[in-house]
Amino acid sequence: MSVEFLITAFIIVVSPGTGAVYTVGTGLTRGFRMSVVAAFGCTLGIVPHLAAAIAGLAAILHTSALAFESFKWAGVAYLLFLAWQTLHEKGAMKIDTEGGSQAKERSAVRVVWTAILLNFLNPKLSMFFLAFLPQFVPADSTNSLPHMLELSAVFMIMTFVVFVIYGAFAAAVRDHIITRPKVLAWMRRTFAVAFVGLGVQLALASR
Repeated sequence: MSVEFLITAFIIVVSPGTGAVYTVGTGLTRGFRMSVVAAFGCTLGIVPHLAAAIAGLAAILHTSALAFESFKWAGVAYLLFLAWQTLHEKGAMKIDTEGGSQAKERSAVRVVWTAILLNFLNPKLSMFFLAFLPQFVPADSTNSLPHMLELSAVFMIMTFVVFVIYGAFAAAVRDHIITRPKVLAWMRRTFAVAFVGLGVQLALASR
């Protein structure tokens, strides 16, 4: 595995995106444990795109305008929905005050599914991996699948670790946020704007 791949993958992972924004927001509003759950969900959300790239299915998104636009606008709609939920203090950015193990388990499941959908409903990820991974497979390799799987595993591990660090920093300042209503209100507005901005960015994306 080349150093170039590790450096490139790291730059991609640490760059702000929907997964990073959601993980940080979860750490701020629900604490470190839930931020780890969010990081795990975001990592799982990468799996379909990596699988599509390995299987060559991502090429369909590149050649089919209908498939690409369908995925894209579903992702835009979901990001706008998260922005609406954030402003109304429910769902994605709700301060976690639920008690009991069953309530916490339901909350964790919601966080995981939200994180998975955030990354799944982004067609640019599939196309990115279609162009990204093959560059680091040895040209003389007779079977590229093991190399693709190895690179994918490293990318996912790196994503999870970086997102957990993001969540840990967010959770560390959580107490300073939730005890200040005005700061909390501005924080919700900021994340809502971030989700809208990411939705606009996705809406403007082309194949």
